[in-house]
Amino acid sequence: MLAQGVEEELIRIEYRARLRYQGTDTALPVVLAEAPEMEADFARTHLRRFGFAVPGRALTVEAVLVEAVGSAGAASHPEQPAGEPPAPAPLPQTRVAMFSSGRRLETPLYRRDHLLQGQRVTGPAIIVEPTGTVVIEEGWQARTDRRGNLILERYRERRSQAAPTAADPVMLEVFNNLFMSIAEQMGATLANTASSVNIKERLDFSCALFDQSGKLVANAPHIPVHLGSMGDSVRTVIREGGAMQPGDVFMLNAPYNGGTHLPDITVITPVFADDGSQVLFYVGSRGHHADIGGRTPGSSPPDSRSIEEEGVLINTLLLVRNGIFRERETRALLASGPYPCRNIDQNIADLTAQIAANASGAAALGKIIADTGLDAVQAYMQHVQDNAEESVRRVIDVLQDCSFTYPMDGDRQIRVQIQIDRKKREAVIDFTGTSAQDDGNYNAPTAICKAAVLYVFRTLVEDNIPLNEGCMKPLRLIIPPRTMISPEYPAAVIAGNTEVSQAITDALFGALGVLASSQGTMNNFLYGNTAYQNYETICGGTGAGPGYPGTSAVHSHMTNTRMTDPEVLEWRFPVRIESFAIRRGSGGRGRFRGGDGVVRKIRFLEPMTATILSSHRQTEPYGLAGGLPGKRGENSVLHPDGTATLLRGNDEALLAPDDIFIIKTPGGGGFGRE
Repeated sequence: MLAQGVEEELIRIEYRARLRYQGTDTALPVVLAEAPEMEADFARTHLRRFGFAVPGRALTVEAVLVEAVGSAGAASHPEQPAGEPPAPAPLPQTRVAMFSSGRRLETPLYRRDHLLQGQRVTGPAIIVEPTGTVVIEEGWQARTDRRGNLILERYRERRSQAAPTAADPVMLEVFNNLFMSIAEQMGATLANTASSVNIKERLDFSCALFDQSGKLVANAPHIPVHLGSMGDSVRTVIREGGAMQPGDVFMLNAPYNGGTHLPDITVITPVFADDGSQVLFYVGSRGHHADIGGRTPGSSPPDSRSIEEEGVLINTLLLVRNGIFRERETRALLASGPYPCRNIDQNIADLTAQIAANASGAAALGKIIADTGLDAVQAYMQHVQDNAEESVRRVIDVLQDCSFTYPMDGDRQIRVQIQIDRKKREAVIDFTGTSAQDDGNYNAPTAICKAAVLYVFRTLVEDNIPLNEGCMKPLRLIIPPRTMISPEYPAAVIAGNTEVSQAITDALFGALGVLASSQGTMNNFLYGNTAYQNYETICGGTGAGPGYPGTSAVHSHMTNTRMTDPEVLEWRFPVRIESFAIRRGSGGRGRFRGGDGVVRKIRFLEPMTATILSSHRQTEPYGLAGGLPGKRGENSVLHPDGTATLLRGNDEALLAPDDIFIIKTPGGGGFGRE
């Protein structure tokens, strides 16, 4: 610093340590000091950043840092001569129109290089320079210091400007985006802090905001099958969580209480009033964990017949109490049952990331409340739902009665009838005729059926509104008991979340006549052993519609994940991506052609158990209005000696080194005659 000409009195030396809990990979900086002081500093920082602390857990010093920081020397700008009286108020170069504090003002504009040291510019004002523009709002002042820095200071306390509570079109758009931005911030935090490839790379997670009663208010554009069903999970926590306290966090995965399938763990955080007297809102994050136990690695046995075979069932567990992570109790639960989790450390890492995501959502919500007032936030949580309700009613106004029977592999079917009530502007969606509860694992809990209906009707709304509970108010569902979309405990459900949800969606689109079938499957591919577990869903073709072709090689409808980058996959797991290509010609022909599927070939470098859960290996994705169906998918294993083993849609294979698993995904259906 001295050699660079920085004055010694402008140099400061900072000593810090980067600490992390043992077994985690997120280090936080604290001031270097005696151990007890650093531990306390770390606990406070961790609680503030991630929403919890773990007293007594060992800390690792990842690094010790010593940094010399030199302030800039005096800048070349006009200085006030010594001994002269204070500089006069600066004169503006001109005046321009600016919108500030809700009104249009004639605002003074200054050139920064004309400002003397100590001169103050009071807002509203604008300061310009060659590289930027500084807008000074009302209640703020700007001044230049002796080094040429422009210092902005609030000189007048901000007046409280609570937003109005009455519905207003402009404010409705503002709050729509504010609420969605909270969920997006949560998602960014979760992706940045998670450990598993599933969450960190594939983005197989969802985040959302709920009102005081557990109704979905807003979401980020994450996974539709998660978002439409999370409200039932929140209401389960409200019902079974007992007396809640500030700093509490809950988790569950029970498919019969709003869950989807067991690997999807939902973490829910109540957001309390400042005085801790009542819960005002809830924030939730649902992440697909790479393994939650079960008979096969990845928790997706293809032939499971009961929920116990699929992993550890979590009803409502208190995960954090008063800001303290209950790690011992959580580990005990994850290690319980006939098929416990295989990598509990990774589960814990992803759970703590979900807790952190919720904490960021609660903090963002607190800032909005501080800016606009609690009354306005609560009012607009209802207004955005009312707006979504009216948006769906406008869609219903132009619909006609319709029905569709969607054939599935294994002689299963989804049957749906949609009846329109013009007077009430409502739609009755009747699933009578759907196949009975499946003996295997093709069972979708009722929350998933609701999620699929919510998703389909939200896609029919052209306005950019959050997917929320209001969309469901004009819709009345009839779901007969003990069907594959209303299973009862202990039915197996692993393929219900992924495969049956896609079938419900395509059945609804088929009834409405607006879109040919997508690939109709998520092509769930899982592999692992005691050391590794990984899960991915594989893209395919989407259906064509009136006026547009389908899209090739994308995830569709109830899934919205991405493929793991080959570099990441090959670095984290003993596999090699041999090829990943579009399956040309697999989309259905028609006036508008369906999108093509893909061919994915993965070579295994170690012995592993692989599981595939997939559909449309026997039936074809339907075309509409004379369009032809898309091609069926295929699963096989190519052995080093050149022989191949053909697999079923739901199947399991023991892989040896150099075996290549080949997945050909279905194409989408075509629309209209050629």
